[in-house]
Amino acid sequence: MTPLPDCYCPVDGTRVAAESFAWCCPVCRGPLDLDFAPTPAPLKSLGGRVNSLWRYTEVLPLPTPSISLGEGRTPLVELEDGVAAKLDFLMPTLSFKDRGAVLLTELALRLKPREVVADSSGNAGTSIAAYCARAGLPCTVYVPAGTSPKKLEQIGAHGARVHVVDGDREAAARAAREKADEPEVFYASHVFNPFFLHGTKTYVHELWEDLGGRLPDVLVLPVGNGTLLLGAALAVAELYTAGLIERRPALYAVQAEAVAPLAHAWQEGAGDLVDATATAPTFAEGIAIPRPPRARQILRAVRDSGGRFLTVTEDQIREAQLDLASRGLYVESTGVVSWAAVREGELGARGAVVPLCGAGLKTGLAAGTGPSGG
Repeated sequence: MTPLPDCYCPVDGTRVAAESFAWCCPVCRGPLDLDFAPTPAPLKSLGGRVNSLWRYTEVLPLPTPSISLGEGRTPLVELEDGVAAKLDFLMPTLSFKDRGAVLLTELALRLKPREVVADSSGNAGTSIAAYCARAGLPCTVYVPAGTSPKKLEQIGAHGARVHVVDGDREAAARAAREKADEPEVFYASHVFNPFFLHGTKTYVHELWEDLGGRLPDVLVLPVGNGTLLLGAALAVAELYTAGLIERRPALYAVQAEAVAPLAHAWQEGAGDLVDATATAPTFAEGIAIPRPPRARQILRAVRDSGGRFLTVTEDQIREAQLDLASRGLYVESTGVVSWAAVREGELGARGAVVPLCGAGLKTGLAAGTGPSGG
């Protein structure tokens, strides 16, 4: 069996063996990164490989999949005025979270836990539940009150135990982490576990291949906990370091105006979260995260790329969802925020690509006042 790269704390450098059940830095309790700097394969070598994200095996810390559902390789379609959309809502569980969930579950299989736990407002929990079902691993997903009934139904259909926490998204996370501290429990955290980020980075590796060995000038990405943006930053760094792209695209991070702690910190010129900002209900429940644990990394990644933060209103989210539906693309309200931001600005002229991250069937059309989640 191929050895796994170790994890380390990006704050204090503490190292943690990847093959342990530790889910955070034992010193500061913060998220971990992976001691892994792979070299991507050149474009010409990808032809004829498996048609899933596992075709990028050189950049994945787990190179031998056993539970793949064919995740990845989602279509890239033109929208308008030089803006393209990557249809990640066409993944096996209908969201981009499958990219990271398959790696977390592959890791769990190696560790042989007595239980897998996750916390989620829906999509990440659904992905973990599906891949645990595929792997034959017992799974419990902690969700906040107010989670979409359709997402709860999907999690339960995969055989996972759904634990509804009386509270918000952060309350669900606290409950899951308390359980994760028990012996032989694997915390399949899409926030704390770096293996997840090395799954989401395949979004950019696919873009690079789809565009014939280049990347667009701008990547516009929804940000709550930042797992897609940080994965994108990893992939950009890998491709640039290997000399496979000439310049790095700017990362534009989009938050709902109702819950925008990172955008607020950016406006203040801060390198970390500033004093708590007011929040309100939002249609974009999947990115409604008041205190993202990887805030410093997200802010630094955007700044280093030459990008910036954007916010969108509830009306803009609703209008963007309806606009995409009129184009034949039914996307959940969280998954349309990047398109909402592009519609309001001038990014199209710079060749932007937006991810459509989750299927509309998960939440339905935005109407009235949206619930707050994350």
